[in-house]
Amino acid sequence: MVVGIVSEPGEDSNEFVIVTPDDTEIKTGEFVYYNSDVEVRNDDGIVEEQEKKIFARVTGREQQRGFPDQFMADPGVSPDAVARKLGISTEGVDLYNITATVIGYYDEQLDDFTNPRIVPEPGTEISLASDSDLEEYLTEAEPGEGSAFVGDLIHRPPEQTEIHLPIDAFASTHLSVLASTGSGKSYTASVLVEEMMQPDSRAAVLILDPHGEYGSLKEMEDDDLSDEFQDDGYAPEVQIKRPDSIQIRISELSLGDLFSIIDDPSDPQEQVLAEAWNQLQADDDDYISINNIQDKVEEVGEEKDLESSARALDWRIDKALDRDLFDHSNHLSLSELLEPGQCTVLQLDTMDLRDQQMMVSVLFRKINQERVAHEKGRESELEFPVFGLLEEGHRFAPADGDARSLPVLSTILSEGRKFGVGIGIISQRPSKIDDDVLSQCKTQVIMQIQNPLDQDAVKKGVEDVGEDLLSELPGLTPGQAIIAGDSVNTPFLARIRERYTEHEAESLEATKLWQQNWEEQQREPDGVAEPEDEEGVEDRDQPLD
Repeated sequence: MVVGIVSEPGEDSNEFVIVTPDDTEIKTGEFVYYNSDVEVRNDDGIVEEQEKKIFARVTGREQQRGFPDQFMADPGVSPDAVARKLGISTEGVDLYNITATVIGYYDEQLDDFTNPRIVPEPGTEISLASDSDLEEYLTEAEPGEGSAFVGDLIHRPPEQTEIHLPIDAFASTHLSVLASTGSGKSYTASVLVEEMMQPDSRAAVLILDPHGEYGSLKEMEDDDLSDEFQDDGYAPEVQIKRPDSIQIRISELSLGDLFSIIDDPSDPQEQVLAEAWNQLQADDDDYISINNIQDKVEEVGEEKDLESSARALDWRIDKALDRDLFDHSNHLSLSELLEPGQCTVLQLDTMDLRDQQMMVSVLFRKINQERVAHEKGRESELEFPVFGLLEEGHRFAPADGDARSLPVLSTILSEGRKFGVGIGIISQRPSKIDDDVLSQCKTQVIMQIQNPLDQDAVKKGVEDVGEDLLSELPGLTPGQAIIAGDSVNTPFLARIRERYTEHEAESLEATKLWQQNWEEQQREPDGVAEPEDEEGVEDRDQPLD
């Protein structure tokens, strides 16, 4: 379908301008193409000219010609009526200049677009890209082969152009889902988890859930969703763990962890604690109690003539570790938490922020250590890749650096690709996420963002999304997203599909809850009955002595 003719080059060296009548309704973000001969290297290594479809994305739309202003002077009379009175034809009155940016032709050898670095000549016919071309070329994923069906293109009719993302790409190079509250970030993250738990993926997924939003993923186990998730004896397993069953074994803490939770130790106290902890760790004992630490601190204090520092540490150790989060023996076993075909949700909604950060620090350090050991040929609990999803990611990797979990997450995000540890960061405040962490997430799903600071953070942290797409961020509606990065061949606007499981992160229905509570109060007794006068009971109206 030819939609317009090239009229001139654009302002940028990679742009061109198309003239098109208004009935084509070409939208910003749409994909078009033209045919051109380009030099390519064939299978025999010989350079030859071949005709290729050169794809471009529409980045702007401006009316070039419409009704004269005098036709619009009287709002009570339609412009068509004025034109008819004057005997002027109204056909073809509206013309638009469409600006498009060249993406390039799809190179089968590279599995990516190659830009020919030349815009089409004026007079070149421009056609609308077909659904089949877009489904084939926008990503490298094949439906049903370890891919995630996330939805369809916004500028095409619903369900007409399906989008599949390669799970291997975003699970290894890390993922960010960024959106304002209510725009669908946790909904979208749940769609991706549903896809990762499909029979053709059977991923090992761990979700850190500070608000209890992901519990409904348990429905993936239900028989009524068997068509989506079960095949040939496989069915996904979903574990939901509440805070009362989440503990850290004391021996799994690092010295840095101890320093971060012990209340303001002095330099001599840090010296004593470091020596005591190193000695306990050298014993290679999995079971270290608070008393073990205190006894060793006392011993080291005597050896180094720092008895007063050791005594001062005693109550600090008690205060830091005598809490439900820490135990000398109980802990989260990696073999229990992580298995292919299993999604584990740690609901942290009643934990305070520092405990959540400590949990992430210890847990992901263990995961990373085990994966490094496996890839280097040593004995390991984790012989398979792992994907961790962190809701409210700015809590665990804040821009101000004040989180015990930040160092280990930074390490995984920079090195995890080599060892099979993937991270997904979900956040409503990208401006509050550490810059390096955000930039290491190489696949981005960006939804409506209205805060200017957050928009700027996205522009800095996301490399290959053009200004034309980023300008769409404030106007996106819930469920609409820009998808960019390593999982796609070029950024595009998508409509996220409906979930198979229920969504639990909806806003509270305040008016309904107010009515229900009011009705419940009306059914209750009006108050407590006045006590009967009894011997020995003072009359409440009598003055007190």
